[in-house]
Amino acid sequence: MIPILGLVAGVLLGLLLDPTVPLGLQPYLPIAVVAALDAVFGGLRARLDGIFDAKVFVISFVSNVVVAALIVFLGDQLGVGAQLSTAVVVVLGIRIFGNAAAIRRHVFRA
Repeated sequence: MIPILGLVAGVLLGLLLDPTVPLGLQPYLPIAVVAALDAVFGGLRARLDGIFDAKVFVISFVSNVVVAALIVFLGDQLGVGAQLSTAVVVVLGIRIFGNAAAIRRHVFRA
């Protein structure tokens, strides 16, 4: 219940305060969000499989975001930022959909 309340509070604060992302960080925000979603779906799958560990989840969450941002930063430095951003989104998207399928199978037994 606490995570749901935190999510609702965060969404409401975001809508009320209307924060802006600095121009230099804008290319990294979508990648960070996709990386965070990958960790969340992985955590939910682990929870349903009965193997969830909060320490592993936090480390996975932070490391996914940091590694994805570093890959995009490296791509920007090499002049191929768009291609590496696309690669990161594709890889994380595959993982998200794989976890979503496992969650669906677990919840609906199908």
